[in-house]
Amino acid sequence: MQRIDRFLNSVSRQASSFIAGVAVILMMLLTCADVAMRLFDRPIPGTYEIIGYLGALAVAFALAHTSAEKGHIAVDLVVNLLPPRLQIFLDAVGALLGVILFAALAWQSALYALDLRQSGEVSATLGMAVYPFAAGIAAGSALLCLVLAAELVRSLRRIVS
Repeated sequence: MQRIDRFLNSVSRQASSFIAGVAVILMMLLTCADVAMRLFDRPIPGTYEIIGYLGALAVAFALAHTSAEKGHIAVDLVVNLLPPRLQIFLDAVGALLGVILFAALAWQSALYALDLRQSGEVSATLGMAVYPFAAGIAAGSALLCLVLAAELVRSLRRIVS
């Protein structure tokens, strides 16, 4: 299990964070360039479109890292009053529900990406292929699913021990 945890931490903390960070930096640079070009009446075509796609990638790939770091907002005012074993059980239930949700999201996003690829769907302004962004959402969701599955296993081990 430690080897799996190290692998997931490495992938979620390094690879997915890198992709999310690059997407955010590209969004910033493109937005700044578009604003600057508007001063000369030459806005960059498709900026809104590209920012939307990059935003989807940034969120999809940041989720796994945030989950691995326990960086999501949690209101545990009531949960902290419960016995430790019940707290661990609730963590396991939350992880299980997350695995189910994000597995379904990854699966449906992958199917959608394949459908977009086969149909040749392109973006409205730039005529850019859309399927890589749907595939990125599928990959980010799948990685989050793996991180949550590892968390579920850890919680179940803590319950048993």
